[in-house]
Amino acid sequence: MSHTITDTNFEFPSQSSLYKGKVREVYTMKDDLLIMVATDRLSAFDVVMPKGIPYKGQILNQIATKMMEATADLVPNWLVATPDPNVAVGHLCEPFKVEMVIRGYMSGHAAREYKVGKRLLCGVTMPGGMKENDAFPSPIITPATKAEMGDHDEDISREDIIKKGIVSEADYVVLEDYTRKLFQRGSEIAASRGLILVDTKYEFGKTKQGKIVLIDEIHTPDSSRYFYADGYEARQASNEPQKQLSKEFVRQWLISNDFQGLEGQSTPHMSDEYIKTVSDRYIELYENITGESFEKAEVSNIQERIETNVLNYLKTL
Repeated sequence: MSHTITDTNFEFPSQSSLYKGKVREVYTMKDDLLIMVATDRLSAFDVVMPKGIPYKGQILNQIATKMMEATADLVPNWLVATPDPNVAVGHLCEPFKVEMVIRGYMSGHAAREYKVGKRLLCGVTMPGGMKENDAFPSPIITPATKAEMGDHDEDISREDIIKKGIVSEADYVVLEDYTRKLFQRGSEIAASRGLILVDTKYEFGKTKQGKIVLIDEIHTPDSSRYFYADGYEARQASNEPQKQLSKEFVRQWLISNDFQGLEGQSTPHMSDEYIKTVSDRYIELYENITGESFEKAEVSNIQERIETNVLNYLKTL
């Protein structure tokens, strides 16, 4: 498992700052560009796991790139170029401090809340009589406040976002519209591949010119949950778990090993064998959602590969 990238400290020409998120590391350039490196770090319950997952960063970056290209006619995005399998270059934006979570089905966090008797999620009422993985009558938007590394994101309602001045009402209307359009397109793409886009999250920013654009990732296994469409109805009817492609299988493994990111809990040991199964699941999702075979990038020296490719790209500017 040594051929992973879990930390970077590049010093690119004209670099002005470096921000390290849970999974991505963002280099800000003085000419208003961002260089975003998708690492192989794995985050669950807002905690970064001790070991990286081979090819995870490449998978996230390449899916996000393909999905941004497939939705650019609906919603403008920050992307300019992808000079390396793990790297995206885009416009510098001021991020909105909310994640726009949209759910077509009652799964994951929503299902866990529902099971303990809650029927109100982020100010949105969830109908009675539902069971886990049922479809909502129509998709619901359940935003979360963005947290710094190590802190838990928190559910928040549309009303509180506007009341607290986190996002203006005029901008929030745009975020909601973009979120619904992206989810509809993502659901159509998934359906064409025999998948169901269950839920996902989008992040947005505003350019220096005041334009709201999609940033970060889109429709990846870290930001989204997918079910296989084949057999979905039969599994629901017989109360069986859905066959899914997402990071939820990691969360469930952690829960079964007494870890949910709570104070005092330690991350369980992940064997090399288990880490390989996680990597294989990420590759499986890539191939299912894109309809293309995954081509593994050269990983003998990922740091050197990334640095060389980015420097060569910067020379073209």
